[in-house]
Amino acid sequence: MTIKDTPEEWRVTATEVPFRGNKTSVRTDDVVMPDGSVVRRDYQVHPGSVAVLALDDEDRVLVLRQYRHPVRHKLWEIPAGLLDVPGENPLNAAVRELYEEAHVKADRWNVLTDVYTTPGGCDEAVRIFLARGLSAAEGDRFEVAEEEADMELARVPLDELARGVLAGDLHNTCLVVGVLSLLAARAGDGLDALRPADAPWPARPFS
Repeated sequence: MTIKDTPEEWRVTATEVPFRGNKTSVRTDDVVMPDGSVVRRDYQVHPGSVAVLALDDEDRVLVLRQYRHPVRHKLWEIPAGLLDVPGENPLNAAVRELYEEAHVKADRWNVLTDVYTTPGGCDEAVRIFLARGLSAAEGDRFEVAEEEADMELARVPLDELARGVLAGDLHNTCLVVGVLSLLAARAGDGLDALRPADAPWPARPFS
């Protein structure tokens, strides 16, 4: 048996959108089960996201600390943001987020991993990039607002972040998955075996 996720779509007999927000919405589908019964499934419809694990030459990861109101926590995270434009190239979005949130650029990019954050209740797909060859970005810093105005930046050793993840001190999905994926890649076939930055992404196709 091949251990690989595969696309599949069960028949939907009715659908409605009871809530539409600024960036996301809630959809309700009546889905036919294998035994013929029909059940109602509510889930958040999300445009998708990108995240960047930016690793410097001293093996430190660029992280930021930001307030997240739904969980009532300030979380340490890696730079990330929405795919605001349908069909947007995710690498372009990742470069933009690294610039806007950290005023940093990178000259080496790879796909680290792709994840569905909460597939039982949301269709959000995230592509996490590994960015290396870091340097300061040119020009003025991006003007932040709202939660981002209170954001803190730091560079933390990769091993320290891994210990924090396993100790239960760090909880952000993209940070956790990114850090552990990087360690797994190093222990496996090496970083040179990672997918190129423009690798296909069926969850969020782009041109």
